[in-house]
Amino acid sequence: MLLKETALIRLLGLRIPLLLLVGPRVLELDDEGCAVGIPLGYLTKNHLGSMYFGALYVGADLAAGLNATKLILARHRKVNLIFKDCRSEFLKRADGDVVFRTRDGSRIRQAVEEADRSGERITLPVEVVATVPRKYGDEPVARFTLGLSLKRK
Repeated sequence: MLLKETALIRLLGLRIPLLLLVGPRVLELDDEGCAVGIPLGYLTKNHLGSMYFGALYVGADLAAGLNATKLILARHRKVNLIFKDCRSEFLKRADGDVVFRTRDGSRIRQAVEEADRSGERITLPVEVVATVPRKYGDEPVARFTLGLSLKRK
């Protein structure tokens, strides 16, 4: 777990309280992408014992947005980030701790830099794969495509 990056999410939780409730942890964050873990527990479990739909989307949101957030805070302070759209495919029950992973880090970096340089809105589809490693290994339980929309203020 990356403590500094997980602390960043907890700080964001002051403005987005749902982030505090699901207890996300940043597992990886580098130039290649991001991985975020959300434990299956009382607040994230639905009535069937699998991860609640809303908690799955929180994980996908964080995995897709953390690379851009890190760049914006470090070098591109005038760029705003929002998600424009989302597509999802649920393949199996997420009945364990879930890891959300994207490998679009370099594409996200290019989009943030382009949005800051040009001032134009840039929308980039970011792929996120959710797995339950302890139960299914690397087999996906869900796939998300989020439209990461960036624009300089």
